[in-house]
Amino acid sequence: MLIFLALLYFCLATAAIWLALFPSGRALLGRGLFMLRQRWSRRALGWQIAGSRYAGAVRGELPRDIRGNILRFIRRHRIACAVGVPAILIPSLLALALSSPAMLPVYEGKTAAPDVQVAALLQGERLVPPVALPPMAFTTAEVELVRPMLVNASRNWGLLHPDFSQRLLLAFKIMKEKHGYEMALLEGYRSPARQDELARAGSHVTNARAFQSWHQYGLAADCAFWRDGKLVISEKDPWAMRGYQLYGQVAEQLGLTWGGRWKMMDFGHTELRMRGVMQR
Repeated sequence: MLIFLALLYFCLATAAIWLALFPSGRALLGRGLFMLRQRWSRRALGWQIAGSRYAGAVRGELPRDIRGNILRFIRRHRIACAVGVPAILIPSLLALALSSPAMLPVYEGKTAAPDVQVAALLQGERLVPPVALPPMAFTTAEVELVRPMLVNASRNWGLLHPDFSQRLLLAFKIMKEKHGYEMALLEGYRSPARQDELARAGSHVTNARAFQSWHQYGLAADCAFWRDGKLVISEKDPWAMRGYQLYGQVAEQLGLTWGGRWKMMDFGHTELRMRGVMQR
C-alpha cells in the first residue's frame, strides 16, 4: 500500500510542478492531448477507410513527436529539472524505504548476534534470580545522589519478560565468573505512572514518557555492582567504570542493547528490543 501511495505521490507531484511552473509544459500537454485526439480520430478513420495499415502508420507517428518534445523541454529547462526531480524523488524514496521494517532501527535497533557458546548457554538450564538485596542498600547517600527515587523501584524478576530475564541473568553469571563483578538489579519493570514521574524530574533522568521505554514491557533493566556490602553505581569510580565496559560487551554478546553507546549514556541500562512490542 505504501509503495502504491509513493508512486501516486510521485506522479501527482511531477504533474503539478510541471503544470504550475512551466507554461511551456501546459502548452506541451495541450498539444499532446490535441494530437492524441487526432491520433484516435485518424485511427478510427483508418479502420473505417484504409484498414490496419494506415492505422499502424498513425500509431508510430505520435510517440516520436512526443519524445522529441520531451527532450527539447528537458534541454530548455535543465536547471529547473535538476532541482525539481530530486525534490520529487526524495520524498518518494523515503516513503518506499520506510515501508520496509528493516529500515526502522528506531524501535528494533541493531544488536550483536550471540556466538555459538552463548546460544548454547541460553538453551541450557534456566537460571534463577539472585537473592534480593536488603532495602537499606538502596537508601544510602551515594545511591540517592546518583539514582534518586530508586527506593520505590521494582526489582521483581518475575515481572520481566522471560527471554530478557534469562539473558540478563546469564550476563550476571558471566560478569561474576569471568570478570569478578557481582551485579545487582536496580530497577526492572517500570509502571507507566512511574515512567511519567521520572520524566517530570527532568531530562537528566529520562527523556522517555509512559510506554516510550522498554521498562514498561519488562524488557529493560538498570543494573550496578555490589562490592563490600554496598552498591557501587557511579561511573566516576574507576573499578565501576571498568565493570560497565565489560558489562556492555557481555550484554551485546547476548543480543541486548547497551545504554553505554547512547548519546545520553546510561552505562547500567540494557534492554531487549523485540519486534512488534513497542508501537510509537
